[in-house]
Amino acid sequence: MVTATGVQPGLTVRGLGRYELPAADWLCACGHHERARGRSAVIELTTRARVQQCPHTTPTTGRAAA
Repeated sequence: MVTATGVQPGLTVRGLGRYELPAADWLCACGHHERARGRSAVIELTTRARVQQCPHTTPTTGRAAA
């Protein structure tokens, strides 16, 4: 496991120029990291990534989840 300090959670997309290979990095607030390369993979990741909302943890049950 890699620990990064000073890196803010969020979605970073680069390589959107005409002759560049698109790439995206998503660092979730829980520490989960995903990288996508290529147009379709970047599109898929950007539609699935949620900034400031962690989809990797399950909400608590009961009243607190509501």
